[in-house]
Amino acid sequence: MAGPVGTQAVDRAAAVLTAVLGSTDPVTFAGLVARTGLPKSTLSRLTTSLERNGLLQRTTAGAWQPGAAITDYALSVRPEDDLVRIAQPYLDALGEDTGETVNLAIPLAGEVRQIAQVDSTYLLGAVNWLDRPVPFHCSALGRVFLAHGTPLPSGRLPRITERTITSRAELAEALERVRRDGVAIVDSELEPGLVAVAAPIRSTDNTVVAAVSVSGPSVRLTASEIPAVAQAVRATAEAIAVALRPLRSKIPTPTARKAGAA
Repeated sequence: MAGPVGTQAVDRAAAVLTAVLGSTDPVTFAGLVARTGLPKSTLSRLTTSLERNGLLQRTTAGAWQPGAAITDYALSVRPEDDLVRIAQPYLDALGEDTGETVNLAIPLAGEVRQIAQVDSTYLLGAVNWLDRPVPFHCSALGRVFLAHGTPLPSGRLPRITERTITSRAELAEALERVRRDGVAIVDSELEPGLVAVAAPIRSTDNTVVAAVSVSGPSVRLTASEIPAVAQAVRATAEAIAVALRPLRSKIPTPTARKAGAA
């Protein structure tokens, strides 16, 4: 009997792959026969082909489990990707409105991780913060997380610039201002002359799951400009939070990956 061809072959291969992916444990050959209803000879050809293409692999006991191509893809899809996808239009609008660098971040492994950035339209202040590890205590994004429940790492607070707060008592006062004002404002504590304004993005249960910020040089983000920027950042954070509501069960939880943020 000739083997299956065309769409019938694709449908049968898909049924085999779905049977394996839908199981929490490796599936034996007999189990695949029972789940798919395919003849043993057909099933043997299909599993061999799927194995050859990295979609299935055998365990030491001979059962079938997802292959390297499947697991590699699963690991490449980060849980925060949905957050970035939903937030991106709002980040772009904020960047266009302010002209400054816009960052989206989550807390991760004792630091702040930037997961998206919109670059400044100005040459001065256009810094790429991707994969740059930044402590919580001296960044606006970090202070948003600290103010809303992220624990401050133990040990001394390193002095990054002459203006960095290194006293835990002073930091506690700064965090109280963040909770009171709804934004964190940091001036020259991460880099001399760099000002950043950040606001929390909350889930439906009021948990802060991310933060958005605008940062730029102090010659542009002056005391007179900051209130308007703060209002824009808060409004953007709130709009992203509303847009995330349909995906509230998929909002990313920090995991042990490399950190970096602004």
